[in-house]
Amino acid sequence: MPPAHPSITRRPLHRRALDVQVFARDDGLFDVEASLSDTKSHDVPLAGSTRKAGDPIHEMQLQLTVDAQLTITAAASDTRWMPYAPACGEHGDAYARLVGLNLMKGFRQAVTDRLGGTQGCTHITELCQILPTAVIQALAGSVIDTREGDAAGNPPYQLDRCHALRRDSATVAQFYPRWHLSAAPASTAS
Repeated sequence: MPPAHPSITRRPLHRRALDVQVFARDDGLFDVEASLSDTKSHDVPLAGSTRKAGDPIHEMQLQLTVDAQLTITAAASDTRWMPYAPACGEHGDAYARLVGLNLMKGFRQAVTDRLGGTQGCTHITELCQILPTAVIQALAGSVIDTREGDAAGNPPYQLDRCHALRRDSATVAQFYPRWHLSAAPASTAS
């Protein structure tokens, strides 16, 4: 992506990298491995020492196991690089509180309720927020039916969840005609 102001010289300061990988297991479950890392392009003083350029400020991982309905059956976290060692990593098994949550049903708010603020690590809790769409994307078309909807007659999950897939859009009319909603007719004044 080109810079917003191409005539201005820029220098990198900070990079946050997020990574989510999803694996199918032989037992029908799915493992989710998510990570967050922060690095600086320059040395920075940090908690009484100096963190060298390129060494992580943060490097955290979250591992989940989910079933085909996207309910979390196991969860754990690991903090490998942190600014305030060992305190940053001393949240114990706080992320085990994710077990029982469903990625498609109120997950983000439940994470905030269970792990927001001082109940967990700010960065791992933020990492949780990207998991629903990442896991849905991983399972779309194979585990999650993205064409026909569910057994109760509801439309596919992704419809009405973004601008392009509004049920009254041309995209839905073309690719999901069964689920397309025509625009409501204009009312006529009498």
